[in-house]
Amino acid sequence: SCTPTPMKLRDAPSACPSLWRCLPCPPAELRLDLVLSSGQSFRWWESSPGAWTGVLEGRVWTLRQDGDRLWYTVYSEEDEHKEEEERDGCPAKAAKLDLETDRILRDYFQLDVGLSALYRAWAAADPLFRKVASDFPGEAAPRRYKGWPYHLPGVPHPILPAGVRVLRQDPVECLFSFICTSNNHISRITAMIERLCQAFGRRLCCLDSRPFHTFPSLSALTGADAEARLRALGFGYRAKFVSGSARAIAEGLGTEGLCQLRTVPYAEARRVLCALPGVGAKVADCVCLLSLDKAEAVPVDTHIWHIARQRYGVALGGKSLTPRAYQEIGDFFRGLWGPRAGWAQAV
Repeated sequence: SCTPTPMKLRDAPSACPSLWRCLPCPPAELRLDLVLSSGQSFRWWESSPGAWTGVLEGRVWTLRQDGDRLWYTVYSEEDEHKEEEERDGCPAKAAKLDLETDRILRDYFQLDVGLSALYRAWAAADPLFRKVASDFPGEAAPRRYKGWPYHLPGVPHPILPAGVRVLRQDPVECLFSFICTSNNHISRITAMIERLCQAFGRRLCCLDSRPFHTFPSLSALTGADAEARLRALGFGYRAKFVSGSARAIAEGLGTEGLCQLRTVPYAEARRVLCALPGVGAKVADCVCLLSLDKAEAVPVDTHIWHIARQRYGVALGGKSLTPRAYQEIGDFFRGLWGPRAGWAQAV
């Protein structure tokens, strides 16, 4: 339930223009609709057509693209909102938007990494990538990203959509989100993460009667009853992995140490992650790629395994995705696509 009176969702700069700010960002460099719905993060919701609302760095944001601009607004927390009076339907007082909020967004979307140049480099190195990217920047691509590759009616080859980039997420949120992904699909994972945040996170605000919470801190997930509470929330066997990994990190690396894995070599970060309960090679690679600055990490699932064998002719022993085959496929794509191979695979 939402008390005090919920705030109104702002879905476009035309609603309360003074509460919005923008960054230059062409669609070829970022497509919100493709990136925020693709299963990299599970905390964004298309709150109205083209507007995406979610929690980032302990604040609730709504994002929207208009031409070559990325617009955003940030909502104040409940306790800051209590004394507010509305003027023309807009809060009199709101969260501050400045160079720091610009920095948070630029960091999260890694906007300093030029995507167009990467597409050109991958196309030069990989004839198959060049073939499917021949229609770059892919304006004709459908609005919903269905995964790589897909076909459009009347188009002989798959089109790679422009603007698909890798997020740089908080390592704690990314790790525990991806522990929940085993044998699961995006809509169910999203619902699980939402229940996790409601039960263990701190409430930030209510927008149109929808509550928003922070992602739980490590300490919130290490309580004696955490596993039982997670089971009651429908986490099943993942409950012991979430609580077990939380305890292992709290007693070992700590939150700071987990973040420090950004500074160590990829192989070392992967090894540390794989020692945690419920973390195998694929989850470790997802966390390395999406939160620990390991752009060379290539998460391999059966879909990528089939592509490696059938489209790229990678010779692999055996008919299943063994640990050795997993490593060989990752090494193959790192050799082909270079130091940002994980970004190419995400496309």
